[in-house]
Amino acid sequence: MLEETYELLAAMDRPDDRANYMEELGDVLLQVMFQCVMAEQAGSFSFDDVANGISDKLVRRHPHVFGDVVANDPATVLKNWEQIKQQEHKKESRHSALDGVPPALPGLLKAQRTQEKAARVGFDWKDAKGPLAKIREELAELEAAVAARSAETAASDNPDKMGPAYDHRKEELGDLLFSVANLARHLKVDSESAVEGTTAKFARRFRAVEAGAKAAGRDLKTMTLAEMDALWEAAKSATDVP
Repeated sequence: MLEETYELLAAMDRPDDRANYMEELGDVLLQVMFQCVMAEQAGSFSFDDVANGISDKLVRRHPHVFGDVVANDPATVLKNWEQIKQQEHKKESRHSALDGVPPALPGLLKAQRTQEKAARVGFDWKDAKGPLAKIREELAELEAAVAARSAETAASDNPDKMGPAYDHRKEELGDLLFSVANLARHLKVDSESAVEGTTAKFARRFRAVEAGAKAAGRDLKTMTLAEMDALWEAAKSATDVP
């Protein structure tokens, strides 16, 4: 299911390729059907149960459409949705405000969802200045951990061996990434999409660097960093707005 979902996401980035888009949607739908058939064979539920469940939930959570509740703007719709959702979850065995965050989410997305849950009960910075200050604090702590690694390198032949020092660097880096995700949330930016976009941009530019080296009859492995950086700057001018 996860593999097919990622393939669908890739197809959604190329909406003009309708055939591939439909094929990938079909592949995801097939996985849904597989799950439903296995559940039905086990005497648990059927596809109809799943379809009726989501239909009932949409009706239940949109009282301004299917009931008498008045909602004149998207913010009110979202607020009503969350209130109804919380009432539904009170019937479940949830004991923490953080319950309900899927454990299999990608790291940055999981961080933002966890932060959102905490924010709903008031545990949050007032504005983006809070996470910005936290980023500076966490960066300083990471820099201290990196400096300690430099000292470790001078004193050891195997500084990257797993151990307390490695765990500390990993923890500090995680703290920094978590704080960056928190800033993204305050800026109304999806951190997972942001890093995906930057990764794609890097890939475009690096391929342009490879093409530039090939056109010059050079091999990247034999080029200096300064020479590669010159190709990189040229790639930025040719493929993207700096």
